[in-house]
Amino acid sequence: MSRGFVHLHTHSHYSLLSGACRIDDLVRSAKELGMESIALTDQGNLFGVVEFYEAAQAAGIRPIVGCELYLSPREGTGGTATATTHHVHGNGHGPDPSGREPVPPALVLLAKDDVGYRNLMKLSSFGYLEGHGVKPTVTRDQLAEHAAGLIALSGSWNGEISQHLLAGRFDQARTAGLWYREVFGSDCYLELVDHGLPEHRVLVARLVDLGRELDLPLVATNHVHYLAEHHADAHDALLCIQSGALQSDESRFRFSTREMYLKTPEQMQDLFREFPEAVANSERIAEQCAVELEFGNLKLPPFPCPPEFASLDDYLAHLCRIGMKDRYREITPALEERLAFELGTIRTMGYSGYFLIVMDFIRYARSIGVPVGPGRGSAAGSLVSYCLGITNIDPLKYQLLFERFLNPERVSMPDIDVDFSDRGRGRVIQYVVEKYGAENVCQIITFGTMAARAAVRDVGRVMGMPYAEVDRLAKTVPAEIGIKLNKALEQSPDLRSRYEADPRVRELINTAQVLEGLSRHASTHAAGVIITPSALTEYVPLYRSHEDEVTTQFDMNACDKIGLLKMDFLGLRTLTVLEDCLLYLHQRGVEVDLEALPLDDPATYALFSNGETVGIFQFESSGMTEYLRKLKPNAIEDLIAMNALYRP
Repeated sequence: MSRGFVHLHTHSHYSLLSGACRIDDLVRSAKELGMESIALTDQGNLFGVVEFYEAAQAAGIRPIVGCELYLSPREGTGGTATATTHHVHGNGHGPDPSGREPVPPALVLLAKDDVGYRNLMKLSSFGYLEGHGVKPTVTRDQLAEHAAGLIALSGSWNGEISQHLLAGRFDQARTAGLWYREVFGSDCYLELVDHGLPEHRVLVARLVDLGRELDLPLVATNHVHYLAEHHADAHDALLCIQSGALQSDESRFRFSTREMYLKTPEQMQDLFREFPEAVANSERIAEQCAVELEFGNLKLPPFPCPPEFASLDDYLAHLCRIGMKDRYREITPALEERLAFELGTIRTMGYSGYFLIVMDFIRYARSIGVPVGPGRGSAAGSLVSYCLGITNIDPLKYQLLFERFLNPERVSMPDIDVDFSDRGRGRVIQYVVEKYGAENVCQIITFGTMAARAAVRDVGRVMGMPYAEVDRLAKTVPAEIGIKLNKALEQSPDLRSRYEADPRVRELINTAQVLEGLSRHASTHAAGVIITPSALTEYVPLYRSHEDEVTTQFDMNACDKIGLLKMDFLGLRTLTVLEDCLLYLHQRGVEVDLEALPLDDPATYALFSNGETVGIFQFESSGMTEYLRKLKPNAIEDLIAMNALYRP
């Protein structure tokens, strides 16, 4: 049964160092509050859309895809509308946390349908690729051109109209309201937010008056930044981490309210009891939003098929048979049967183009002298990959299973990791860009998160505790990948005793527990590249990093889920070292063919058995060298088994 209110303005941890809501917690809390829908509107980005959509679908509630966008400060409807200090102490959402320049005015956009979702992706991309200033900004022309399928909320206290009203610029507020109404029509709403501050009460009254004058409907939101009221202090610490300030600094960037949490429908109805239509409109808006993301359908870029072949399936089969003759002296029935099975599976799953694309850029790499690895991972179990030259490992000789790579009973995207010399990797990526178009090729984003130890260090720093003390405390957290602080308190008696004895430590750990696991920064994935059939922004929003690299806004898992062709171009230092060694020998008249080196050389195995493997890929760690000395391998099969067992 409907509860009468939907949160339409919420920030997850993908509003980096500003939002303190994990997406799964946000969705679960909305479900527990009896809500049938909830929106995600992170600051300038759509980083969390796929994760949010999946979580909401799994919880049985409607996901509303949105974004808080920023209007270019170089434009205006009269007067200068940049967010001021009405809601914060110090710099806040006036000047940015570093104090460099004011933050531009914001508005919230919600996608009604696929058209709106695509426009939202484009607008968010414009913000990062073409925007100016401390936030990703869009122009009025861009908004007007991509308004179809979108519902606009005027923004809370940091919106353009609100800032004009708070400053007493009523004519400019009226002009801005008329412009938004012209662009978005009946899908434009004035956003009411009341966090208990006197200026908010003034702003609500002025927005209500303006709404009546311009015939613009109202909608209530709470501009959510954290889940529960008692998370306000942890969120304050997060803002200090963002700005590099201490919590003891009274002039720092901070919110002057503890009300920006996920309130219940009853709380929102009571808060806006004088304006019940503003609360009811939140549900009316939610009912209009029905974006559907498509998962699992691979979106391959077109690969040129020679005219003498009816399809890419036929072309792939032709190339495989040629490759098989090159690879094997005798074509046995077992080979024919295995090839037919693999080709049939690939054809059924629609992946012929995928193999041809990979084959093409690997052949190019070899043609320009870029060293290519022999293959790794489950792709080494494919005879098709071996016949095409994608891998250099005979899957039949080593009894490798194709089903580990592709299995018609377990539909998953193919995943071929390709190693290049780290010196030549960029040349291969550039070839792919030139072949498929710069607008269709992009590297993939990745997010750094606050692990348990990092959260302890960050919170201790903003609390002003001595570095040495915080460092000692952080080191009491067990060095276990992915460990959470609640588990650390159970496993570490030292941490537990300090937690129980010292109120300051208890405050630090309690705060860090709220923040651990939140995304801290975005960067570029070391290997991942996507190739789309047409312009990237038809499928994924784009981001520009501080290093001026353009990446997707979706991480590798999200790109995979929505069916984008993902390639891992791995730059391997080992291949560069081998390349340099071969060149060194060549200059001295010695030619070495790496493919012809024997795999049964006793002197080589003696080095392995003595643990003398510094610089040997995947065999140089202290743990591996210890096992090499104990097990003393004397055959390639021994090394295969050790590597598989040590790195399953």
